[in-house]
Formats: sequence, C-alpha cells, structure tokens
Amino acid sequence: MKKMIIYTLVGFMILTLCVMTFLCVEVLSLQRQIDELSSHVATSQEVDNPEQMVEDSYLDDLYKVDNAENEAKEGDIPMVYLTFDDGPSDNTNKILDILDDYNVKATFFVVGQDTSKYGDAYRRIVDEGHTIGMHSYSHKYSEIYSSKESFEADYNKIHDLILETTGVDTKYYRFPGGSSNIVGKCSMSVFINSLNEKGTVYYDWNVVSGDATSRAFTADELVDNVMSDVVKYKTSVVLFHDASNKDATVEALPKLIEKLNEAGAMILPITDDTTVIQSVNVVQ
Repeated sequence: MKKMIIYTLVGFMILTLCVMTFLCVEVLSLQRQIDELSSHVATSQEVDNPEQMVEDSYLDDLYKVDNAENEAKEGDIPMVYLTFDDGPSDNTNKILDILDDYNVKATFFVVGQDTSKYGDAYRRIVDEGHTIGMHSYSHKYSEIYSSKESFEADYNKIHDLILETTGVDTKYYRFPGGSSNIVGKCSMSVFINSLNEKGTVYYDWNVVSGDATSRAFTADELVDNVMSDVVKYKTSVVLFHDASNKDATVEALPKLIEKLNEAGAMILPITDDTTVIQSVNVVQ
C-alpha cells in the first residue's frame, strides 16, 4: 500500500514536471514568434521612396477608438470627418476633384514628398478649404520612433515643409500606425508629450474603411465598411488613404458621400472645434 502511494506521488511529480516543461517550451516558442513578428514589423517600415508608403493595416482594427460617451443616440446628427493619410499622390488630385464636385471638405494627413512634383497638391488641399495635418515626413517607423530626438527632427521636417509650401502652421498630427502602436523603442507617451509641448493635437480614428488592409476590398465594400460604423457614433473620424495605389478609395468616395448625405450626416474637416478622437489605450 505504501509502495503504491509512493509510486503514485512520484508519478504525479513526474507528470507535473513534464507538463511544466511543455508549458515552458510553448511559452518560449510563443515569445520567439512575438520577437520575430516585432522584428518583421520594424524592418518592414524601411522604405527608400516616400511614395511607397508603409501600410498601417495591421493596426487599423487593433487601435480603433471606442468611446462610450461618443455613442450615437436617436436623433443625433452624425458628424463625419473623412481623413486621408499618406499623400499627396496622383490620387490626391482625383480625390480633391470629387470633394469639389460634392462641395465636401476633408482632412489630409500628409507625408514628405518632392515639392517640385507635389507642391501644387499640398497647396490645393489648403486653397480649396480642406484641413492639412502632419503624418510624419518619412513614415519610417524605425527612424521616427527610435528616440524623442528622431521624432522631433521628423516632425520639424514635415511641419516646415507644409509651412513653407502652403503657409499653414498646422497643429494637427496623426501618428503613423496610430497613437497606440507598439513598434518603437520608446513609449508612445514620450512622443505624445512632445506634441503636447508644441501645442499640437493628434487624431486617431474610430471608423476604418479597410483600404489599408491586405484584402482587396471593392469600392462598394469600402462604402459598406464605413457606413456600418458611422451610425454608431456622434463623431466619426474615418480612416482612408490617398496613396498612389488606392484606386478603390477614389472609386468609393462619390458613393460614400452620397450615402452619408442620404443619412443626413454632416461631413466636415477637422478644426479646433472637432471632438478629439484618440486611442483609449494610451497612458498620458
């Protein structure tokens, strides 16, 4: 009887040890996968040509803002802010043409481009009454987020480009990857504090079109993606992109504007009076 008890205890200890060993191996394997993914994400941000923008698709849903105070109630008029990241490109002018046709104003968070080629696009955004904001100069995560000094150097570069090209001293910023991205070496609070020191307001988004994802959404699907979410909020900041490969976005825009008009929404550019949409995941 004693031997049976001893054998049982020994067997239980061996089994427990095996289980613990297996779990340790799984944890280490998972950590390696996380490290590899982080490394891949950081590496994937390196682009030699600013026109070849790094996609933010892996962050679109992860960092969507969800604010209970912003939930729409019956009778609310939806306030919709169409925002376009990663331009200017040739598609920017197409989008501006459409917005002009419908007398709609939007917000463009621009990056650094060759002003000899795209200077008119920067100026056109401003001249036609849209809001221009910063989306970094290089859009290279590993550089921008490597240190406060690197972030501020990039900030100054895009800020000065906009000021010198358009005359606008813009104080609106959208972080590449959103304010909750975890790609950089520093906490995002370092960069948020830097913007606060400059009196600059950053905007995230709470509605995504899906035009940054690897899936090739049709124009109709992009419209449906937006319309399914804007009904949820009093204030909707919609994430679009106007890079050179976003033809579906251009095609979707007239249909979306018409749908929003039918729904009685107000389509507006971001101003100082706009409800600030920022990720709830950021500790400031």
